Amino acid sequence: MGYSGRYHAASLAAVFLALAIGILIGVGLGDNVLSGAQRDLEQSLKSDLADTRGHNQALQGELNTEHEFSTQIYPALVANLLSGKRIALVALGGLPEGIKGDIEAVVGGDSPTAAQLAEVAVVREPPDLHALASAAKDTRWRRVARDPDALSALARRLGEGLIGGGPTLARFRDPLLSGISGRPGRIDAVILVRNRPPDLGPGQSQAADGLEAGIVAGLQRFGGVPVVGVERSDTDPSSIGFYSSSGLRATVDSVDLVSGRVALAYALAGAEGNYGTKPTADRLLPAFGQPTAPRPSGSSTR
Repeated sequence: MGYSGRYHAASLAAVFLALAIGILIGVGLGDNVLSGAQRDLEQSLKSDLADTRGHNQALQGELNTEHEFSTQIYPALVANLLSGKRIALVALGGLPEGIKGDIEAVVGGDSPTAAQLAEVAVVREPPDLHALASAAKDTRWRRVARDPDALSALARRLGEGLIGGGPTLARFRDPLLSGISGRPGRIDAVILVRNRPPDLGPGQSQAADGLEAGIVAGLQRFGGVPVVGVERSDTDPSSIGFYSSSGLRATVDSVDLVSGRVALAYALAGAEGNYGTKPTADRLLPAFGQPTAPRPSGSSTR
């Protein structure tokens, strides 16, 4: 090998040696850089976490204060608003204990509204069409098990009966209702809850649709009595769309909150609108400066 060959080989060896040395140095420096960056990132995350915890604690304190304020002011906002009023609670499909307790905070027991929860009725879903047909024997609703129009017509009459009482409700009470307490008659306002079972078949759903539509129509036809559709803020799916499409003039989507209970009290007194916290709500609360419209008491029977 000549001089040039030896020089070329030496040059290549020098290049590879320099590259190896560079890699070793780079690895060492890289470890140091990476370790430093990791320490900085860890410290930054710890600082952010501490700031977030402090912010959350401050927000929780504000929420607790707001809750305490609303709880204390609630009695003053609704005091004797419904004094002497007899309120009916009609539940379509079922009445969960949670929402029952929310409603009783407005109209039951020692509620500051001074209203009386005069009746609680739970409508059976899916409807027992055979039992209804048996009770309808020799009446114009005898085809109720096969004719959707007959079911709707009977349901309208029963909706009226849930407010006014009467022989029709007495005749169909057992097949219509899965539970009832108190009594209808002289009802001043109605709270409507909808809790349809989720596992209904197509035929059962169709029958439940007809029954619900008829009952809600019957409730609204009775003497101008306010009918207020309610649910909790965590209800999913929501029934506010059903209430609105059924023609209800007042709904409350957050009866588990103090604001929702205030809205319910004023709606039962005659305020109209969709109140609550969901996108379907028009506003949180009724306008307190506007007097509620007097409503006649439902006193006739059918």
